[in-house]
Amino acid sequence: MENKQYRFANLSDEDLQQVHNLEKQLSEEKGEEVILIAYDQKVNQGN
Repeated sequence: MENKQYRFANLSDEDLQQVHNLEKQLSEEKGEEVILIAYDQKVNQGN
């Protein structure tokens, strides 16, 4: 059985700026605030 665990992604300053820019673009398009959250997936093999 797989056990999926998630942790916050370790992003560079440049990556964070890209995420922020996309949040701003989507917020403007939708007319409401959009917040993006970046995660890494870690898969553990269990018995």
